[in-house]
This record gives sequence, structure tokens and C-alpha cells, in this order.
Amino acid sequence: MSGTRRQIGRVIATGGVVLALATAAACAPGDDGGSGTETKKEDVNTDISGVGDVTLTVWDQEVRGEQSKVMDQLNTAFEQKYPNVKIERVSKSFADLRKTLRLAITNDEPPDVVQANNGRSDMGQFVKAGLLQSLDGYAEAYGWADRFPDSVRALASYTDDGSTFGEGNLYGVPQLGEMVGLWYNKAKLAKLKVDPPKTTEEFEKVLQAAKDAGEVPIQYGDLDAWPGIHMFGFVQNQFVPRDDIRTLGFGREGGSWESDENVETAQTLADWADKGYFSDDFNGLGSDPAWQNFAKGKGVFLVQGTWMLAEDLVPALGDDLGFMLPPVGPSGEQTVTGGTGLPYAVTDASDNADVAAAYIDFITNEDAMKMMADAGQLPVVDSDQANVSGVRAEVFDAWNQVNSDDALVPYLDYATPDFYDTLTGNVQKLTAGDESPDDFLAALEEDYSGFVSENSGG
Repeated sequence: MSGTRRQIGRVIATGGVVLALATAAACAPGDDGGSGTETKKEDVNTDISGVGDVTLTVWDQEVRGEQSKVMDQLNTAFEQKYPNVKIERVSKSFADLRKTLRLAITNDEPPDVVQANNGRSDMGQFVKAGLLQSLDGYAEAYGWADRFPDSVRALASYTDDGSTFGEGNLYGVPQLGEMVGLWYNKAKLAKLKVDPPKTTEEFEKVLQAAKDAGEVPIQYGDLDAWPGIHMFGFVQNQFVPRDDIRTLGFGREGGSWESDENVETAQTLADWADKGYFSDDFNGLGSDPAWQNFAKGKGVFLVQGTWMLAEDLVPALGDDLGFMLPPVGPSGEQTVTGGTGLPYAVTDASDNADVAAAYIDFITNEDAMKMMADAGQLPVVDSDQANVSGVRAEVFDAWNQVNSDDALVPYLDYATPDFYDTLTGNVQKLTAGDESPDDFLAALEEDYSGFVSENSGG
């Protein structure tokens, strides 16, 4: 794509994309029985200017370049609008946030607002334990049902016992849409005399050509464990039908991790590692050093999410940086892992729930969405005709295509409360050659089938 400035229309995760995920999620069984606080609409105070002096503690994972700057700007604007409120911002990487959040929200002085991974292993467990407040009353008071489609709200909704994902009460509100795609170095593809690959067969030929030319085919670092979810999903998206991935990803009955297509996925990922298509010592390389290596021109491809727009990747590579959706493989479908960014939630122990909800409303309103779009990020709604060019336009176009084609599938760690650990640990073993594809999939199947049986009362 040329560098011509383009007008990109509204980016709204509506029916076609996230609705399919939400519909899938809503099929899981569950009963109500949690104990989180629920504030009714008539009890909500939206005029927080008169509540007295408040220090609102906010934990977020927006540690990357532009995302962090936008959050600082929004926090400053909120404090200017409400001089009685001081924002105490605590930013942590995704990995650090997951490690420390549970302890933080159960101690005597918990943060008021937190970004919580909306999968079962995090938000689902927090809801089950009564650690997050239902936001239904605030959603009514602030009109979030009008601002955010049902499909978006479903991805932060649980029954109050945490068993059913995709329906029930609202526990968080996201800012961003996101997807995992393929970043590539255009100059290196030109040097290899190849076009951006559209199919798995073409992609593997380019990987081998890059290896033969002494290049790093895919910059990949899995020391932090979570990148393995995206790498496995990237391969799975090429082999397994969308609906099968949705069934597995949402922990629904009727799926199997040991299907022929998943066997092919696991074998392909193991083969890529064995053939040297990844960075040297990739299981000992962090995610940040990996993308930073790519930004320095070391590597042909990078499998990462659209949140990389907020990094120094764009200025570092300039016009040489490209973005595309995953190649289409034997499944015959264009399939992409993604959803919404981590939603902002209110802790149940917060003494400042009205202020916390006002803050969430402020950082997700139309003006905030415009700020994020202007910074090159993907607002989950209301991008307001953002002017973007170059690789940013490629990303926005890809997001629109994903919406149009109903191509999005969920993050795989949504599947069960323990699936994050099950998947990440076993991906590392698989790619290190310490576990066979069959044993790898058997471990995933054991976790998934056990959860489905228990959750369905079997």
C-alpha cells in the first residue's frame, strides 16, 4: 500500500465479528451465585464534582509508547474536569499485571480501577470470587448500551458465578479493538524477490528462502510465555475452521483439541521451530527484545498484535514496515485471532465506585476514541474518520476486512480458568522439542474436556 493519506471510516466491532464470539460464548451453561457489588441505576451518582477529594488508583497495562501517552493525556484531562480527583496511575506489562493483580485486588487497599484480562482464568475467576463490581447500573446511567454494541459488552460479561462467559452482568469496558497479524519488512521481501505471501504454502516457501539467505524468518521471543498463545493461534488459524476454534476458545461443548486439523497445526509449529524459522534461543528471548530486533531490521516477519502500532516499530522501519492478515491455509478461511483490548473494571472493595465509573466513562467516550485513533490505535468504536497513512492504513483496512468477513476468533486462553498456563507451558515444550504434537494436544484436551464436563454438570 502506498503512503497516500487515506480516510478510514468508523471501526466498529459489531455483529459480524465480535457477535459471533459472543454468541459462541453464550452457549456455555452456568448458574448465578456470585457476591460482587451491584449498584442500581437510581443509586448512581454521575456528578462526582461534589464527592469531596478522592485519590483514584488505576492499574493499567498501557506501558507502550503512544498508548501510555494517550492514557497520561486522558488522566490529565479528567483531573482538569474534576479538580477534586487525583489519578494515581500504576502501569505494568501484561505479564506483570497478570502476576500481581489477584493479590492487589484482595489486599486491604486495592486499586479502584483495573484492566483485567477478560478470559475465564482472570476476569471469570475474579467475578466468581466476588472481586469485581457489576457495572450494569453504571451502563444504564452512562448509556454504555447505546455506545457499545451488545457484541462488545458480551466480551466483558459473565453470570455472577463466573461460569458463563458472554452473558449476564457487565464487568468491564474496553477502549481498543485488536487482532494478531503478520508484520513484515518490505525491503527484505523485495531483496528475496517475493511478494507478501497469501497462502500457507507461499508463506512457508518465503520462510525457507529467508533462512537460506541468512535472515531470521520470524522474530519470536517466548520467554514471557504469552507470545506462545499468539504464535500457536496464528498457525491454527490457517488449518482449523473458525467455528471449531470458537468452540474451543470459549470452552463450549462439542470441540476437540485432538482433531486432525489441530494435529496438523501442532506438527507445523513444531516443524517451524525445528527448521530454524524462529529467532535463536526463542524460548529464552523476551517479547520486547524480539520486536525491538525486528525494528532494527533483524528479521523478515513478526507475529504480533495491532497494539504494536503504539511502539517504536513504525518510526524505526518507516515505509519498509508492512502489515497483513494471516495467510489462508488448508481451512480455506481467512481467520484472525483478536477481540477487544483488556476492559477496565471496578474492584468490589473500592470505596470510590462512582468516581471509578465516571473515569471509565471518560476514557472510553467519543473524544477518547478519537484521541486513540489519531494516535494510530484501533478504537473498539467511534474512530471518527481518522486520517491514517502507510502501515497504519494497512492495519485499519485489515480491521475493517476482519469485521466484514466475520473472521475473528477468540484468544485461546479464554477456554478454561487454567488454560493460559496449560497452553503457554506446553507451547514452550512443543517448540523446544521436549513434547510431541500428540502429547501437546493431549494436555490441552485434558484441561478443556475436564472443564467442559464440570461446567456442564457432567
